[in-house]
Amino acid sequence: MATVQIRNLSDEVHRELKAEAARRGQSLSEYLRVALERWAGYPTHAELTERIRARPPYTGPSIAAMVREDRDTH
Repeated sequence: MATVQIRNLSDEVHRELKAEAARRGQSLSEYLRVALERWAGYPTHAELTERIRARPPYTGPSIAAMVREDRDTH
């Protein structure tokens, strides 16, 4: 396992992170590890853009048509 050290973190941010970890019943190290693992799993902006571009175009009814139909039936 690797170790990460963060320098120049303000005392205020450190207190907030430590307090949040305590509220969750975790050590600061565990809280940050879980948060970083979750963050690392998120797709990048470029990956999201590519996923969106790869989707086929929407061919269903327009939102306006669906709203009109709903209003007409009520």
